[in-house]
Amino acid sequence: MIATVLLSFGVLFVAELGDKSQLMALTFALRYRWWIVLGGIAAASVAVNLIAVGVGHFLGAALPTDLIAICTGLILIAVGVWTLRETRSAPDEDETDTESAAAQATPGRAFFVVLSAFLLAELGDRTMFATVALASDRPWAAVWAGSVAGMVAAGGLAILIGITVGKHVPERLIALGSGLLFLYIGAATLLSALAPELGRVPELTIAAAAPALAAAVLWLLGRSTPRPRRVERELDRR
Repeated sequence: MIATVLLSFGVLFVAELGDKSQLMALTFALRYRWWIVLGGIAAASVAVNLIAVGVGHFLGAALPTDLIAICTGLILIAVGVWTLRETRSAPDEDETDTESAAAQATPGRAFFVVLSAFLLAELGDRTMFATVALASDRPWAAVWAGSVAGMVAAGGLAILIGITVGKHVPERLIALGSGLLFLYIGAATLLSALAPELGRVPELTIAAAAPALAAAVLWLLGRSTPRPRRVERELDRR
């Protein structure tokens, strides 16, 4: 039970690092009081993860264990690829205006804004699918508790960052590490299901090839991609 809670916490926490919802938390923290933002994130996390574990629990009860493990590994790898893809396709942020026009909003209105935004953002998001996969062959209550805690912790980290350093955060670097870690976990899960005769150490060692290869590909793509002229002009001015 405790192991499932910790696993769910870790998976959801890593999934939220560098995710759009964490960027939303950071942005909201610049506009509203931190406890309002954290409360909205917590309420949305409770609702979304309750839906996710319900789907995963009832779906998983009718599936073979090996198939569930394979699907879980594929989902985690897909989450990693999705995250790495977003680090490549995300547009540069030029907006640096941090003035809080909504600072005087009432707590109730601000809470509703944060709650509705996170609820819509998380429904169908990759973190929801990760929760579905975890709940398919594990105690749903433990997965739900760990998932909620992981999402709230990630949101709290974003709020802390928003309060302390504002928008000057290397979000792409965080997302890159998150994506590589998901590739590693997904590859290890697949190896465990497809080649159970492997020992734990060889399994984890071979799984490291997936993020290593992805990192090499991203490095090569980064070297072959020309720098935007807009960025070069900004550097020339300095």
